[in-house]
Amino acid sequence: MQVSKEEILHIANLAHLNLEEDEIDSYILHLQDILNFANIVNNAPIENLDITVGANEAKNVFRKDEIKVFQDNEGLLQNAVEKEKNMFKIPKVL
Repeated sequence: MQVSKEEILHIANLAHLNLEEDEIDSYILHLQDILNFANIVNNAPIENLDITVGANEAKNVFRKDEIKVFQDNEGLLQNAVEKEKNMFKIPKVL
């Protein structure tokens, strides 16, 4: 597909882009490449293909919420700015 300078300027205006004169040719080439690739994808053969919703049948797998006792509380809290009752103390969030 051929893209004109006027189309690029119109798109740039819609996107509130201030293009310099030397940038317009680069934008034309890039937009033509994108549109050509979209045309290739649109014309890809799809006969005899099964309908798919996703690439695989994986579903969300949740693990059971279990409480585990951490053995090295002092090592965990050694970098805490403030501690209280063997826990991190943080500022109140309202």
